[in-house]
Amino acid sequence: MIDRVLTSISYIFHPLIMPLIGVGFYYKLTPNFVQKDIIYNKFIPLLILTIILPVLLFLILKILGKANSIHLESTKERIVPLGVYCFVLIMVLERVITSDQIPELYYFFLGILIASLSCLIMALLKVKASIHMIAVCGLFMFLIVLSIHFSININGLLALMSIITGAVATSRLHLKAHNYKELLLGLFIGAIPQLILINNWLL
Repeated sequence: MIDRVLTSISYIFHPLIMPLIGVGFYYKLTPNFVQKDIIYNKFIPLLILTIILPVLLFLILKILGKANSIHLESTKERIVPLGVYCFVLIMVLERVITSDQIPELYYFFLGILIASLSCLIMALLKVKASIHMIAVCGLFMFLIVLSIHFSININGLLALMSIITGAVATSRLHLKAHNYKELLLGLFIGAIPQLILINNWLL
């Protein structure tokens, strides 16, 4: 039973869905009025680029025998997906979310790009970091800064995110996907880029 729950956590809070969750929370929390058609015009391209396209790539790699799991457990099988994902993020920053339109989301995705590039470099050096922790900690930090930026009380949401972060870490440890060092490495890689970029948009 515990194995099923912890395995489910790894899939439910998969790194691919974290950016889209961040976008959803942004539109939910922002005090600025945003028309629904504008939100849809952002969500649909992001859904295609950051989730559907990477999943299709994984299926191709799996058919070719280049990937065994969607969690990309070895450093070798991470290189191509991370490289393509970095390219996708550049497309998002160039075409979908630009700094002059939505600076908060622009720097959120720029932080994700920096974290992904860091993870790619580590994979090339055969150093493994938890991509799950990179994603969930990046989102957690973004929400903290967002609450400060908009001066809103989302303590309940932040408490929930701390529980989710702990659950993801526990899941990865229990499933023997990572050790403590790889989880901590993922935590710093995910959170630090968001912190570094704060000065570009935090008012």
